Amino acid sequence: MKLIHAIRAEAHCDIPCGIYDPTPAKIAAKTVARMVEQINALPPPENQADPLAVAAYQSALARRIIAKEQHAELLKRELEILWSDFFKPEHLEKFPNLHDLFWKTIKLASKLKQDPHQEDAAALLAGVDEIAEMFYAAKGAPEKFEAYKKITDTLY
Repeated sequence: MKLIHAIRAEAHCDIPCGIYDPTPAKIAAKTVARMVEQINALPPPENQADPLAVAAYQSALARRIIAKEQHAELLKRELEILWSDFFKPEHLEKFPNLHDLFWKTIKLASKLKQDPHQEDAAALLAGVDEIAEMFYAAKGAPEKFEAYKKITDTLY
């Protein structure tokens, strides 16, 4: 006699909640891009001999670097969840570049941890948006991509 019937369930949290969304990845990518922008725009202290000015500059730079690093890791995690848990083998037929796009976008997040180049930040945002477009198409709700873009493109 079987007391419990086994069922198969798949989800990012290993509970069948079915809640997946690319928005947290976009927010993380926007934060990385914004920190890259601010790091590159941060003026060094005018008086390099002033220890307080140097310390203030180093502190401001460090805070931005820490935020960039943390959000790059968060972005990678969010994308890896979508890649490994949401997208299934049948999606490869519809999106043949799916694996390559995820791999390149996650690699860009790592690259931006090393070097704060604005061009790479723009490419990162474009990659996340392309993944989001695939996501909404795979869910059968491509119209939701426009709402996603409207919200996430105006974060800053």
